[in-house]
Amino acid sequence: MTLFNQLSSVEKLTELERNPIDLTHEGILTTKRVDEMTAEALGIKMLYGTERVTDKVMEALFELADETNVIEKMALMQAGEVVNKIEGYECENRSVLHTAMRDFFDKRNEGPRGKEATDLAYQELEKLKRFLEEVEKQGFTDLVQIGIGGSDLGPRAIYLSLEAYKKENRKVHFISNVDPDDAHKIFSEVDPSKTLFVVVSKSGSTLETLTNEELIKKHLEEKGLSTKDHMIAVTGKSSPMDNPDKYRESFYIWDYIGGRYSVTSMVGCVELAFALGMEKFLDFLRGANAMDKLALSKDYKENLPLIGALLGVWNRNFLHLPTCAVIPYSQAMIRFPAHLQQLDMESNGKRINKHGEPVDYDTGPIVWGEPGTNGQHSFYQCIHQGTTTVPIEFIGFKESQYADDLEVKGTSSQEKLLANLFAQSIGLATGKRSDNPNKFFPGNRPNHILLTKKCDPYTIGALLAYFEHKVAFQGFIWDINSFDQEGVQLGKVLANKIIDFFAKMKNGEEIDPKDFPIAQAYLKHLKAM
Repeated sequence: MTLFNQLSSVEKLTELERNPIDLTHEGILTTKRVDEMTAEALGIKMLYGTERVTDKVMEALFELADETNVIEKMALMQAGEVVNKIEGYECENRSVLHTAMRDFFDKRNEGPRGKEATDLAYQELEKLKRFLEEVEKQGFTDLVQIGIGGSDLGPRAIYLSLEAYKKENRKVHFISNVDPDDAHKIFSEVDPSKTLFVVVSKSGSTLETLTNEELIKKHLEEKGLSTKDHMIAVTGKSSPMDNPDKYRESFYIWDYIGGRYSVTSMVGCVELAFALGMEKFLDFLRGANAMDKLALSKDYKENLPLIGALLGVWNRNFLHLPTCAVIPYSQAMIRFPAHLQQLDMESNGKRINKHGEPVDYDTGPIVWGEPGTNGQHSFYQCIHQGTTTVPIEFIGFKESQYADDLEVKGTSSQEKLLANLFAQSIGLATGKRSDNPNKFFPGNRPNHILLTKKCDPYTIGALLAYFEHKVAFQGFIWDINSFDQEGVQLGKVLANKIIDFFAKMKNGEEIDPKDFPIAQAYLKHLKAM
């Protein structure tokens, strides 16, 4: 085992970090630099000339990729090897096979575990196709997805990104929060007689989801509707929710699909195929699958997710920047940063390596974001002139989705949107000199742009997989397990303890004062309100 800080490439990068390029210096940010620091594949251009890297830095980063065997690790992951593990400690000890959920196209993975997972996923896809043909005849217009975490964030982000392509008279809604107002609001917006309710829980025991399911059942019964006719389960085989007496159909997911990696499994497939129709939905899967194959490329200069991962490692470990923003210049991608926040922070927010030892280097950054141009009137003040430098990954599209645009003062709205994107990228990098300190912009703030033609199903599939593989590559480099989420469990355990206290208080039962006294103190203050 070679630790991250003992790698020869890390030694080179540490030397290079002592004198990083200053993007504000005259003659640095040239058209030649922009052209040379461009990578392109699958219709996506990555423009990274506004990152604080040089050819020497990129060479050392590619050496880091070699030294940590990231392509081999990606290949093992996609083939179904057990990569979700911590050596010598109890852990999930599983394969990680979200890529198998879309491996239906060219050059299918022949790893035996990956092939088996793809075959099972294809069976579910065929079942879904038959089911959608059935509900098409019955006139269902709406679908409500009930789930939380990865069962909500990713599916919601992708649906909203592609809502422009949905079939006529189709709409998808989401209930995630255990807040009862969330469920009530959605139920008041739909005609329940024409609505399918998809309950998503891999374990079949997620408390928030099951609570919301009961609320929906109550509303359906009050309307005189059969709950079974309107309820669908997406769950693990043989889970408590895998019950044909309760649901009109069950679709399966497997333990090798993590929640934040589950959009292309039945967790996202049911609602997306219902909304988009099978043809456009398959385009989405095709884009994700194409990026999966690209992530296996040993031609580093075209491997977009690897370049993205390496730029992130440079910013995190060598420029020592603690956060990263993802800013799509597309209103359709309004929830995409929220999904990426879970994807990245739940995956790489780890303090031990795969051997159970505390790391002595930084791992996953704090990830956040909001669509442009709205963010320009919100947090851009801080990223331009604040004391914390925030690396940014911009996403831009040449064309709008609806092509409903017009020229005002010589330019279209889409051109104005792109002008703002390009201006922010350049302004963050170059800054602005002024004798007035209030108007001085320090610049030298790293960013890059993912630029593509249109926010369509294929491209959104490719972008989803790009970020999944960027996160995985960084985990491979840091030698951490990007596929478990033990940090989520503690709060759940403590919440269940407090829920028990609520139940006992309602029943007039005594609670031992020594049992979780801090929680009891909180409940005392709540009761006094």
